[in-house]
Amino acid sequence: MVTLGVRRWETLADSVQGVNKRRNQDWYECRGTGTAEDPLVLAVADGHGSAVHARSELGARFAVDRFVGLAAHFGRAAHDCHEPGRLARLMTYARDDFPRALVHEWRQAALGHWDRNRPVVEEASREPGPEEKLVLYGTTLIGAVLTPWLFVAWQIGDGDLAVVEHDGTLSRPLAPAEEDLGDETESLCGREAWRSMRMHWAPVFEQARTPRLVVLSTDGLSKSFASADGYREFVEGLAGRLAEGGGAGVRKVLPQWLAQAARYSGDDTTLAAALRSVQSAPEPAGATVNEESSAVTAGAAETEERKTET
Repeated sequence: MVTLGVRRWETLADSVQGVNKRRNQDWYECRGTGTAEDPLVLAVADGHGSAVHARSELGARFAVDRFVGLAAHFGRAAHDCHEPGRLARLMTYARDDFPRALVHEWRQAALGHWDRNRPVVEEASREPGPEEKLVLYGTTLIGAVLTPWLFVAWQIGDGDLAVVEHDGTLSRPLAPAEEDLGDETESLCGREAWRSMRMHWAPVFEQARTPRLVVLSTDGLSKSFASADGYREFVEGLAGRLAEGGGAGVRKVLPQWLAQAARYSGDDTTLAAALRSVQSAPEPAGATVNEESSAVTAGAAETEERKTET
Protein backbone atom coordinates (compact mmCIF):
# COMPACT_ATOMS: atom_id res chain seq x y z
CA MET A 1 0.00 0.00 0.00
CA VAL A 2 1.47 3.33 -1.07
CA THR A 3 0.19 6.75 -0.08
CA LEU A 4 -0.02 9.17 -2.99
CA GLY A 5 0.03 12.95 -3.25
CA VAL A 6 -2.08 15.27 -5.35
CA ARG A 7 -0.62 15.83 -8.81
CA ARG A 8 -0.48 19.31 -10.24
CA TRP A 9 -0.14 19.64 -14.00
CA GLU A 10 0.71 22.56 -16.24
CA THR A 11 -0.88 22.31 -19.68
CA LEU A 12 -0.17 23.88 -23.03
CA ALA A 13 -1.87 23.38 -26.38
CA ASP A 14 -2.26 24.97 -29.77
CA SER A 15 -3.31 24.17 -33.33
CA VAL A 16 -2.16 25.50 -36.69
CA GLN A 17 -3.99 25.18 -40.00
CA GLY A 18 -2.17 23.28 -42.72
CA VAL A 19 -0.75 25.02 -45.75
CA ASN A 20 -3.36 25.45 -48.52
CA LYS A 21 -6.08 24.05 -46.26
CA ARG A 22 -9.48 25.76 -46.43
CA ARG A 23 -10.02 25.28 -42.71
CA ASN A 24 -8.41 23.65 -39.69
CA GLN A 25 -10.05 20.26 -39.22
CA ASP A 26 -8.28 19.45 -35.95
CA TRP A 27 -9.78 20.01 -32.52
CA TYR A 28 -8.31 19.80 -29.03
CA GLU A 29 -9.07 20.31 -25.35
CA CYS A 30 -7.21 20.39 -22.03
CA ARG A 31 -9.42 20.39 -18.96
CA GLY A 32 -8.97 19.72 -15.26
CA THR A 33 -6.14 19.87 -12.74
CA GLY A 34 -5.34 16.21 -12.16
CA THR A 35 -6.81 15.86 -8.67
CA ALA A 36 -9.18 13.08 -7.67
CA GLU A 37 -12.15 15.46 -7.86
CA ASP A 38 -10.98 17.20 -11.05
CA PRO A 39 -9.10 14.77 -13.32
CA LEU A 40 -6.93 16.20 -16.06
CA VAL A 41 -8.25 15.28 -19.50
CA LEU A 42 -6.36 15.88 -22.76
CA ALA A 43 -7.69 15.17 -26.23
CA VAL A 44 -6.80 15.88 -29.85
CA ALA A 45 -8.74 14.85 -32.94
CA ASP A 46 -7.96 15.11 -36.65
CA GLY A 47 -10.89 15.25 -39.07
CA HIS A 48 -10.07 13.39 -42.28
CA GLY A 49 -10.71 16.42 -44.46
CA SER A 50 -11.35 14.98 -47.92
CA ALA A 51 -14.54 15.60 -49.89
CA VAL A 52 -15.89 12.25 -48.72
CA HIS A 53 -15.54 13.51 -45.14
CA ALA A 54 -17.00 16.96 -45.78
CA ARG A 55 -18.05 17.54 -42.17
CA SER A 56 -15.00 16.05 -40.51
CA GLU A 57 -14.06 19.23 -38.65
CA LEU A 58 -17.34 18.81 -36.78
CA GLY A 59 -16.64 15.11 -36.29
CA ALA A 60 -13.34 16.04 -34.65
CA ARG A 61 -15.09 18.45 -32.31
CA PHE A 62 -17.75 15.90 -31.40
CA ALA A 63 -15.02 13.33 -30.68
CA VAL A 64 -13.11 15.63 -28.34
CA ASP A 65 -16.20 16.94 -26.57
CA ARG A 66 -17.62 13.47 -25.94
CA PHE A 67 -14.27 12.09 -24.86
CA VAL A 68 -13.70 14.89 -22.36
CA GLY A 69 -17.06 14.26 -20.70
CA LEU A 70 -16.71 10.49 -20.51
CA ALA A 71 -13.05 10.56 -19.44
CA ALA A 72 -13.67 13.10 -16.67
CA HIS A 73 -16.48 10.91 -15.34
CA PHE A 74 -14.20 7.86 -15.51
CA GLY A 75 -11.43 9.72 -13.71
CA ARG A 76 -13.70 10.78 -10.88
CA ALA A 77 -14.99 7.22 -10.55
CA ALA A 78 -11.40 6.06 -10.08
CA HIS A 79 -10.99 7.90 -6.77
CA ASP A 80 -11.61 4.68 -4.85
CA CYS A 81 -9.32 2.50 -6.97
CA HIS A 82 -7.34 1.62 -3.83
CA GLU A 83 -10.17 -0.65 -2.71
CA PRO A 84 -9.49 -4.38 -3.25
CA GLY A 85 -10.45 -5.50 -6.74
CA ARG A 86 -11.42 -2.00 -7.86
CA LEU A 87 -8.38 -1.39 -10.04
CA ALA A 88 -8.95 -4.56 -12.06
CA ARG A 89 -12.61 -3.64 -12.63
CA LEU A 90 -11.63 -0.16 -13.75
CA MET A 91 -9.14 -1.60 -16.22
CA THR A 92 -11.77 -3.91 -17.67
CA TYR A 93 -14.18 -1.00 -18.07
CA ALA A 94 -11.49 1.16 -19.68
CA ARG A 95 -10.53 -1.59 -22.10
CA ASP A 96 -13.95 -2.93 -23.03
CA ASP A 97 -16.77 -0.54 -22.14
CA PHE A 98 -15.24 2.91 -22.48
CA PRO A 99 -14.51 2.55 -26.22
CA ARG A 100 -18.06 1.33 -26.86
CA ALA A 101 -19.54 4.24 -24.90
CA LEU A 102 -17.35 6.78 -26.68
CA VAL A 103 -18.15 5.50 -30.16
CA HIS A 104 -21.86 5.44 -29.29
CA GLU A 105 -21.78 9.03 -28.02
CA TRP A 106 -19.88 10.20 -31.09
CA ARG A 107 -22.26 8.47 -33.49
CA GLN A 108 -25.27 10.00 -31.75
CA ALA A 109 -23.73 13.47 -31.97
CA ALA A 110 -22.87 13.11 -35.65
CA LEU A 111 -26.21 11.63 -36.67
CA GLY A 112 -28.06 14.25 -34.63
CA HIS A 113 -26.18 16.99 -36.41
CA TRP A 114 -26.96 15.44 -39.80
CA ASP A 115 -30.68 15.34 -38.96
CA ARG A 116 -30.61 19.02 -38.02
CA ASN A 117 -28.56 19.98 -41.06
CA ARG A 118 -29.77 17.85 -43.92
CA PRO A 119 -28.30 18.70 -47.31
CA VAL A 120 -30.65 20.06 -49.95
CA VAL A 121 -31.37 17.20 -52.37
CA GLU A 122 -34.03 16.25 -54.84
CA GLU A 123 -37.15 14.88 -53.24
CA ALA A 124 -36.80 11.55 -55.02
CA SER A 125 -33.22 11.06 -53.87
CA ARG A 126 -32.51 8.12 -51.60
CA GLU A 127 -31.67 9.07 -48.04
CA PRO A 128 -28.24 7.75 -47.10
CA GLY A 129 -27.99 5.12 -44.39
CA PRO A 130 -26.43 5.80 -40.97
CA GLU A 131 -23.00 4.49 -41.99
CA GLU A 132 -22.94 6.73 -45.07
CA LYS A 133 -23.87 9.75 -42.97
CA LEU A 134 -21.16 9.00 -40.43
CA VAL A 135 -18.46 8.92 -43.12
CA LEU A 136 -19.03 12.67 -43.57
CA TYR A 137 -17.81 13.20 -39.98
CA GLY A 138 -14.84 10.82 -40.04
CA THR A 139 -12.04 11.62 -37.58
CA THR A 140 -9.23 10.19 -35.51
CA LEU A 141 -8.90 10.71 -31.76
CA ILE A 142 -6.28 10.50 -29.03
CA GLY A 143 -7.29 11.15 -25.44
CA ALA A 144 -5.84 10.75 -21.97
CA VAL A 145 -6.98 11.12 -18.37
CA LEU A 146 -4.65 11.67 -15.42
CA THR A 147 -5.58 11.35 -11.76
CA PRO A 148 -3.39 10.94 -8.65
CA TRP A 149 -3.57 7.17 -9.14
CA LEU A 150 -4.09 6.52 -12.83
CA PHE A 151 -2.84 7.48 -16.26
CA VAL A 152 -5.01 6.02 -19.01
CA ALA A 153 -5.03 6.86 -22.72
CA TRP A 154 -6.97 5.74 -25.76
CA GLN A 155 -6.37 6.15 -29.48
CA ILE A 156 -8.07 5.39 -32.76
CA GLY A 157 -6.34 6.26 -36.00
CA ASP A 158 -3.07 8.08 -36.56
CA GLY A 159 -1.36 10.70 -34.45
CA ASP A 160 0.96 10.25 -31.50
CA LEU A 161 0.97 9.83 -27.74
CA ALA A 162 4.44 10.45 -26.33
CA VAL A 163 5.29 9.98 -22.65
CA VAL A 164 8.43 11.16 -20.90
CA GLU A 165 8.59 8.90 -17.88
CA HIS A 166 9.76 9.80 -14.38
CA ASP A 167 13.31 8.72 -15.25
CA GLY A 168 13.46 10.71 -18.49
CA THR A 169 12.91 7.81 -20.87
CA LEU A 170 10.62 8.49 -23.82
CA SER A 171 7.96 6.05 -24.97
CA ARG A 172 5.15 5.97 -27.53
CA PRO A 173 2.88 3.44 -25.81
CA LEU A 174 0.07 3.54 -28.37
CA ALA A 175 2.17 3.42 -31.52
CA PRO A 176 0.82 0.65 -33.78
CA ALA A 177 2.94 -2.36 -34.60
CA GLU A 178 2.74 -1.30 -38.25
CA GLU A 179 2.26 2.31 -39.33
CA ASP A 180 -0.72 3.13 -41.55
CA LEU A 181 0.06 3.37 -45.25
CA GLY A 182 -0.27 6.78 -46.88
CA ASP A 183 -3.36 8.61 -45.70
CA GLU A 184 -5.21 5.46 -44.68
CA THR A 185 -6.13 5.28 -41.01
CA GLU A 186 -8.65 3.86 -38.59
CA SER A 187 -11.57 6.16 -37.90
CA LEU A 188 -14.47 6.74 -35.56
CA CYS A 189 -16.72 6.48 -38.61
CA GLY A 190 -15.65 2.88 -39.22
CA ARG A 191 -17.94 -0.06 -38.53
CA GLU A 192 -17.44 -1.31 -34.97
CA ALA A 193 -14.87 1.43 -34.49
CA TRP A 194 -14.53 0.58 -30.82
CA ARG A 195 -12.64 -2.58 -31.80
CA SER A 196 -9.91 -0.44 -33.36
CA MET A 197 -9.31 1.64 -30.25
CA ARG A 198 -6.00 1.09 -28.49
CA MET A 199 -5.56 1.64 -24.75
CA HIS A 200 -2.61 2.46 -22.50
CA TRP A 201 -3.18 1.59 -18.83
CA ALA A 202 -0.67 2.81 -16.25
CA PRO A 203 -1.60 2.90 -12.56
CA VAL A 204 0.60 5.24 -10.51
CA PHE A 205 1.82 3.42 -7.41
CA GLU A 206 4.39 5.99 -6.31
CA GLN A 207 4.29 9.74 -6.72
CA ALA A 208 7.90 9.80 -7.83
CA ARG A 209 7.05 7.53 -10.76
CA THR A 210 4.43 9.86 -12.25
CA PRO A 211 5.28 10.74 -15.88
CA ARG A 212 7.09 14.03 -16.30
CA LEU A 213 5.39 14.93 -19.56
CA VAL A 214 2.48 13.64 -21.63
CA VAL A 215 2.18 14.84 -25.23
CA LEU A 216 -0.71 14.25 -27.63
CA SER A 217 -0.40 15.39 -31.23
CA THR A 218 -2.10 14.92 -34.58
CA ASP A 219 -0.10 13.38 -37.40
CA GLY A 220 0.65 16.77 -38.94
CA LEU A 221 3.48 17.01 -36.41
CA SER A 222 5.10 13.60 -36.83
CA LYS A 223 4.73 13.73 -40.65
CA SER A 224 6.83 16.90 -40.71
CA PHE A 225 9.92 14.88 -39.79
CA ALA A 226 11.84 12.60 -42.12
CA SER A 227 11.73 9.75 -39.62
CA ALA A 228 10.39 8.73 -36.22
CA ASP A 229 13.74 9.78 -34.76
CA GLY A 230 13.00 13.39 -35.67
CA TYR A 231 9.70 13.28 -33.79
CA ARG A 232 11.38 11.75 -30.74
CA GLU A 233 14.03 14.47 -30.79
CA PHE A 234 11.29 17.10 -30.92
CA VAL A 235 9.57 15.67 -27.85
CA GLU A 236 12.86 15.34 -25.99
CA GLY A 237 13.66 18.96 -26.85
CA LEU A 238 10.21 20.05 -25.69
CA ALA A 239 10.70 18.21 -22.40
CA GLY A 240 14.07 19.91 -21.93
CA ARG A 241 12.71 23.40 -22.61
CA LEU A 242 9.81 22.82 -20.23
CA ALA A 243 12.10 21.47 -17.51
CA GLU A 244 14.34 24.51 -17.79
CA GLY A 245 11.78 27.29 -18.01
CA GLY A 246 8.29 25.92 -17.48
CA GLY A 247 5.38 26.40 -19.80
CA ALA A 248 5.27 30.20 -20.16
CA GLY A 249 8.17 30.48 -22.58
CA VAL A 250 7.16 27.45 -24.59
CA ARG A 251 3.61 28.74 -25.01
CA LYS A 252 4.98 31.81 -26.76
CA VAL A 253 6.91 29.82 -29.35
CA LEU A 254 4.63 26.79 -29.69
CA PRO A 255 2.53 28.35 -32.49
CA GLN A 256 5.74 29.01 -34.44
CA TRP A 257 6.93 25.44 -33.97
CA LEU A 258 3.59 24.03 -35.10
CA ALA A 259 3.43 26.42 -38.06
CA GLN A 260 6.85 25.24 -39.20
CA ALA A 261 5.73 21.61 -38.87
CA ALA A 262 2.57 22.38 -40.83
CA ARG A 263 4.64 23.88 -43.65
CA TYR A 264 6.64 20.66 -43.93
CA SER A 265 3.75 18.22 -43.57
CA GLY A 266 1.12 20.34 -45.33
CA ASP A 267 -1.37 19.17 -42.72
CA ASP A 268 -3.19 20.73 -39.78
CA THR A 269 -0.92 20.35 -36.78
CA THR A 270 -2.12 20.20 -33.19
CA LEU A 271 -0.41 19.50 -29.87
CA ALA A 272 -1.74 19.22 -26.33
CA ALA A 273 0.64 18.49 -23.46
CA ALA A 274 0.73 18.20 -19.69
CA LEU A 275 3.84 18.87 -17.64
CA ARG A 276 4.03 17.49 -14.11
CA SER A 277 4.69 20.14 -11.52
CA VAL A 278 7.68 19.61 -9.27
CA GLN A 279 5.69 20.43 -6.14
CA SER A 280 2.51 18.70 -5.03
CA ALA A 281 0.27 19.00 -2.04
CA PRO A 282 -0.30 15.98 0.23
CA GLU A 283 -3.32 13.80 -0.33
CA PRO A 284 -5.37 12.65 2.65
CA ALA A 285 -3.61 9.85 4.47
CA GLY A 286 -6.27 7.29 3.54
CA ALA A 287 -5.72 7.68 -0.18
CA THR A 288 -3.72 4.63 -1.22
CA VAL A 289 -3.41 2.25 -4.12
CA ASN A 290 -3.06 -1.49 -3.79
CA GLU A 291 -0.35 -2.77 -6.13
CA GLU A 292 -2.58 -5.50 -7.52
CA SER A 293 -1.90 -4.56 -11.12
CA SER A 294 1.07 -3.36 -13.14
CA ALA A 295 1.09 -0.85 -15.97
CA VAL A 296 0.01 -2.47 -19.20
CA THR A 297 -0.62 -1.40 -22.74
CA ALA A 298 -3.60 -3.17 -24.27
CA GLY A 299 -5.79 -3.02 -27.34
CA ALA A 300 -9.52 -2.55 -27.05
CA ALA A 301 -11.66 -5.64 -26.52
CA GLU A 302 -10.52 -8.13 -29.05
CA THR A 303 -7.77 -6.07 -29.96
CA GLU A 304 -6.66 28.14 -35.25
CA GLU A 305 -10.05 28.10 -36.75
CA ARG A 306 -12.45 26.37 -34.48
CA LYS A 307 -15.88 25.75 -35.95
CA THR A 308 -18.99 26.24 -33.83
CA GLU A 309 -21.54 23.44 -33.89
CA THR A 310 -24.65 24.32 -35.81
